[in-house]
Amino acid sequence: MSARAAMEADALFGLRPGIVLEPDTLDEAAADLQRCAREKLRLLFVGGGTDLGIGSPPSGVDAVLRTSKLSRVLECVPSDQVVTVECGVTLSALQKTLALSQQCLAIDPPFAERATLGGIVAANAFGPRRARFGSIRDLIIGLSFVRADGALVRGGGKVVKNVAGFDLPKLLCGSLGTLGLIATATFRVHPLPELSETLRLPRQSAAQVRALARKLADAQLEPTSVVATEEESAFTAAIRFEGFAAGVRQQREKLRSIVPCELLSDEAAREFWEHHEALRTSGTLRAKIAAPIASFEQVAAAFVPVRGSLRGAALIWYPTLGLGFITGAPGPSSANALAQLRIELIGLGGSLVVQAAPHDLALDAWGPPPASFPLLRSVKERLDPERRLAPGRFVGGL
Repeated sequence: MSARAAMEADALFGLRPGIVLEPDTLDEAAADLQRCAREKLRLLFVGGGTDLGIGSPPSGVDAVLRTSKLSRVLECVPSDQVVTVECGVTLSALQKTLALSQQCLAIDPPFAERATLGGIVAANAFGPRRARFGSIRDLIIGLSFVRADGALVRGGGKVVKNVAGFDLPKLLCGSLGTLGLIATATFRVHPLPELSETLRLPRQSAAQVRALARKLADAQLEPTSVVATEEESAFTAAIRFEGFAAGVRQQREKLRSIVPCELLSDEAAREFWEHHEALRTSGTLRAKIAAPIASFEQVAAAFVPVRGSLRGAALIWYPTLGLGFITGAPGPSSANALAQLRIELIGLGGSLVVQAAPHDLALDAWGPPPASFPLLRSVKERLDPERRLAPGRFVGGL
């Protein structure tokens, strides 16, 4: 086993698998899964390792399959605005390739230099541009994956019918490697923006942040990103417009006629978005939260006890999406505070999912299984009947 793989697995799960597989081709990857099936090995897939902490630790891992060598851009058709890649291509590398045609994949999850497209799909990872373009689930149009038995399956774009009636591209998004190895994926891409501008509203209350989301919707504005970060018990809101220069300027001025806000210089805007990403990725405890857009005051109030239990606590909220993140270093009372926050979020119709945490944090990663759990279990039984792929990592111990 490589020292890096051992360190990653130990740091995230306290596990040390005995076998590390690093195939050079998709055929080799399929053969590796066939071998694991014959030997009944429990298997974990690792790309850039940026989201391995999401969910529950696997109940056991015998082998790790790394995708770093599966890093080819297979097809890029600028006229059709589609691109097909192997799972080990990093987001940064893909963006550089697409930029040659003045295009981009319109997602911005953290760690672009390390995050692989297979990992991004498996985690349904996203950043603030989800406000305009959606998550990777909205941009994927086809994929292939290797089942637990080593069979290669294709679904979505360029095929007539999905296997077994499943919408495979959507099904694999957010599956965390529990259904198969995402081998290749085809995405819809967008033109690079001519202009990007960020406006800031400092010292906002939770009520003002909620009202901002409503004003943006009522004015029919289409920002690519809307973020509120907590700073000293108040929020700093930022709105980013991107696209053709004339349209960006028009939307910018329309917003400024509705709410007083500061237009940031290019440097200040870059610093803000870097600060946002630093907040999202800091701390040994990271959790994703969800709640109805209109309930943000209740969410902010429920966060107060959590803030007191975490060192370096931060709350990042995407007001137009009803999604956010909590980060910090947990203390003795953090598990109880987070469990209470989860109860309050569920009461609002939301959720809390742990994305990274110390091994000894006594908090279930997922919370109560959803009403759809029997369907989730049947899909797992269909695609991984022996429960060997990241066993126990998904909701309800799947």
